[in-house]
Amino acid sequence: MHRQIFYVLVILAGISNAHPGDDHRSELMKRAEWLNQVERRDLSHCAEKLKARGVHARALQRRSALADSRRTMRSLPSLPYLKARDLDSVVNISHHSSLTGLTASSTDETIFSGNSSCILNPEVTEGPYYVLGELVRKNVTEGFAGVPLTLDIQIIDVNTCEPVPDIMLDFWHCNSTGVYSGVVANGNGNSADLTNLDTTFNRGIQKADDDGVVTFDSTFPGHYTGRATHIHIMGHIGATVGANNTLSSQGSIAHVGQIFFDQDLISQVEAVEPYASNTQELTLNADDMIASQAAEDVDPFAEYVLLGSDISDGILAWTTIGVNVTANYSVSAAATIYADGGVANENAMGGGPDAPGASGGPPNGTASVAATGGVSKRTTSSVKASGTTAAPVTVSSSDAQPAANWYNRVLMAAVGVGAAMA
Repeated sequence: MHRQIFYVLVILAGISNAHPGDDHRSELMKRAEWLNQVERRDLSHCAEKLKARGVHARALQRRSALADSRRTMRSLPSLPYLKARDLDSVVNISHHSSLTGLTASSTDETIFSGNSSCILNPEVTEGPYYVLGELVRKNVTEGFAGVPLTLDIQIIDVNTCEPVPDIMLDFWHCNSTGVYSGVVANGNGNSADLTNLDTTFNRGIQKADDDGVVTFDSTFPGHYTGRATHIHIMGHIGATVGANNTLSSQGSIAHVGQIFFDQDLISQVEAVEPYASNTQELTLNADDMIASQAAEDVDPFAEYVLLGSDISDGILAWTTIGVNVTANYSVSAAATIYADGGVANENAMGGGPDAPGASGGPPNGTASVAATGGVSKRTTSSVKASGTTAAPVTVSSSDAQPAANWYNRVLMAAVGVGAAMA
């Protein structure tokens, strides 16, 4: 009974930080259901093996080369790197720092190591803005304004401690003003603008190399009410790429996760445009239910360095993720993007104010997004050229209208979740 009451309070605490019309509320419900049902593991047991096999050394070299190449691309001087991250324990969610972590004499080992024992558990949900049919590509910016972000992600098998080559990693996040492409929903920009269903910014898929590494070039994500700043990822095992450069088969989904960032870094980014024009409420890491719970056992925060003297010069971030390649999780896509535009999924979990509360335990079985024929219609010509300049999509305060009985339905669902866990 006490556990039941606890989970109801946890869920309602998360809800209290969000507007009732926001579509991310299903994440809170699903997270509560999975909280004690998914095995928690980190990669600490793999550290020595990865170091002995040269994986650690190659990661340092790769990250250093990435930083140099991004500086060269932006004509930035080769100055000492700045790091707004407190190099002490990640358990302190506030991550306060004074930019004194690095000096001119800091070595690559000091700068580009870290996060070698991270695992983002599959208990973190895909959220309500996953879109099926995105392009396999490295650069997902499509010319939209924002602080440049290069993110290096390495995938390690938690059972064998070996890199996972060829895993296909889905990657998506909101833009600088807190709006996701490809989805029309309450709380996601102008819900009356149906053209957002056809957009693809800040979304892409990549195949890992022999070291289990993918690298994405994007812009630092903005924020939206009720959630801390984050990036979504999803790992596909055995997926295949079609002639149109999308996944022709989804394979099995072995990982669903979210990557978070240091609060001090977020504060620096939020101080510049177009982030500063975002009027949605900013949720801190310490107040984000998913981020704070993930940090109880592991480090879900990306390591990073600033590439220049100004935050606008860009960020290089990296993380290592542990995956159980034998897992197969079920997810729900909010929409599918085709060659001639996007199509909303009316049965998507969590979409819209009238969506039912989540039910059941941890995801399992065959992925519900598995599709072949329809997705193959997608062509690269349907994507905006990355060299163009586009204004960020912004949010109107009138776009999140709650359903009249929403609080009652969520409360009843929360009680049901607590009872199931008692």
